Amino acid sequence: MSVPQPPFQPTDRTSSAATDVNPVVALKELVARLYREQNKVQDLLSSLGFALRSFNNLNQFLELIPLIATRVTDADGGVLFLYKSNGQVSLEKLHCQDIHQRKQIRKALETATSAVTTALATAQIVPATATLDAQVSHHLGSQIQLFGTTILVKQAERGRLYVFSSDPEYTWTETRQKLVRLVADQTAVAIENDELKVELRKKERLDRELEIGAEIQLRLLPRQCPNVPGVSLAARCQPANRVGGDYYDFIPIERNLSQADGKSSNPDSCWGLVIGDVMGKGVPAGLIMTMTRGMLRAEALNEHSPSRILQHLNRVMYTDLENSHRFVTLFYSEYSPQTRTLTYSNAAHHPPLLWQAATKTVKRLDTLEGMLIGLEAHSNYEDAQVQLEPGDTIIYYTDGFTDAANQRGDRFDEERLEREFKFACRHCQDPQAILEYLFAQVHKFISGATNQNKDDMTLVVMRIN
Repeated sequence: MSVPQPPFQPTDRTSSAATDVNPVVALKELVARLYREQNKVQDLLSSLGFALRSFNNLNQFLELIPLIATRVTDADGGVLFLYKSNGQVSLEKLHCQDIHQRKQIRKALETATSAVTTALATAQIVPATATLDAQVSHHLGSQIQLFGTTILVKQAERGRLYVFSSDPEYTWTETRQKLVRLVADQTAVAIENDELKVELRKKERLDRELEIGAEIQLRLLPRQCPNVPGVSLAARCQPANRVGGDYYDFIPIERNLSQADGKSSNPDSCWGLVIGDVMGKGVPAGLIMTMTRGMLRAEALNEHSPSRILQHLNRVMYTDLENSHRFVTLFYSEYSPQTRTLTYSNAAHHPPLLWQAATKTVKRLDTLEGMLIGLEAHSNYEDAQVQLEPGDTIIYYTDGFTDAANQRGDRFDEERLEREFKFACRHCQDPQAILEYLFAQVHKFISGATNQNKDDMTLVVMRIN
């Protein structure tokens, strides 16, 4: 920037003295003007930062962008283009100092936008900055001094900010270019913040829906173990996520209606004990689990054998499970308190373990036939029966127990569970103590693992008194 020249030449001593003073005055004025310009730029950028922190509406913030970019560079106007998710270009905001020129500028920019849209639709390509630059420059005309910079959000081009001047003496100095880029960076931050807010609101809604789903699912599981004559029970379901795919239930099966508290009103009635696991986790598995529960309860009331109940359930659920590409493992059993017999059928679930107090040995309760629920439309299932004696203890469990892994990747596995179950039956006083001990052993085994509970874990303990 050149120093202003004196308006006249000195011709005498007085004028000569003035000559000595004028360059100093001029320099002071220049410094003062530079300070004013610097303060103006700082104030404008400070206002932009305040707006970025304060505005909740992205559209309101974007209104400021062409204005601020114009003011900090002493240009005639600015324009903001944004790239849409569908690949199109949108003329978002325009600021022009000259009111009379604004209409003409807008028309030229709208024409450029249409040309870019047509070019992109014809070429079937992602919006290219070079295409937009060429069209804007062409339609504004060669007499316009134009500078543009890209708006980058997470290394992706999301728009373009242009600043222009019709002054032929106007030049795009390095300082002016840096200021425009700074405004563009602030714009990118605002866009990213707005998208994060949208994602946060979605997550909050999803979290709330998951909370509701988890609450509903929790209410569908038994609130407490029923009072079955001659039997002590304990149960716990520990989902990996808020909504899980594990399922257990106690179903009163009797010809007379059960009492309001769930206790049997008929001494000859029996109880259905069931445990299941939907392949997968989260909301989809939880929905299928809920569907399985309702259909199984309806089937159990028809007084069929366990194998026939599983067969009917498989036929009813097959189409829905096939469409969802999910399957269910299920172990269904019926216990008669009067005869102390347990009749059961297995649909590819982990066989429950029976501790026989008389021999102090463990037996697996399994059947030869029994495919996953939903795998084949006409699967066959088999009934089996075992006579229980006082002191006998059964655990029903899901694969979350046996698949639990430690830091080295070792699984808790069936053999370890059987060994710990034997120890618990010898040393624990009741089913609740056995349940607490087995859960504690699993958590101790996986202690320090990066993902300590990657699958749902469910355990039901039944002991004959």
